[in-house]
Amino acid sequence: MIPLESLPALNAGLNTVSFVLLLSGYFFIRRRHVEAHRACMLGACAVSAVFLVSYLTYHFQVGSVRFTAQGWVRPLYFTILITHTVLAAAVVPLVLVTVARAWKKKFEAHRAIARLTLPVWLYVYLTGVVVYLMLYQLFPPA
Repeated sequence: MIPLESLPALNAGLNTVSFVLLLSGYFFIRRRHVEAHRACMLGACAVSAVFLVSYLTYHFQVGSVRFTAQGWVRPLYFTILITHTVLAAAVVPLVLVTVARAWKKKFEAHRAIARLTLPVWLYVYLTGVVVYLMLYQLFPPA
């Protein structure tokens, strides 16, 4: 069993793995390697599901963690956190529709929504890692 205090680092690692899988999937599809693209994108979905379980487990046990740093970094942190949170909620239906369209072989419709889904999803993963670094590594709670 993973210790509770290790879950934030695990979550950041899962976000990083998903980020790499998404970028890899994008590069594969640009080179028309459809099977590799599919594997990367389904891998990103699977890792995201594991992340969600880990994230919810941690926050059900610990609650929210206060950002205690002061000065110029505080508004920067909350700007990143708010955009991350709003887009994390928005990306879930985007991903579900994007995957559903690919699953149904509606590739034109899949491509159209994927052009929006990918940058939003990448932003969510990247800012998730930034929030982790700011909250737990650079400015850890007392």
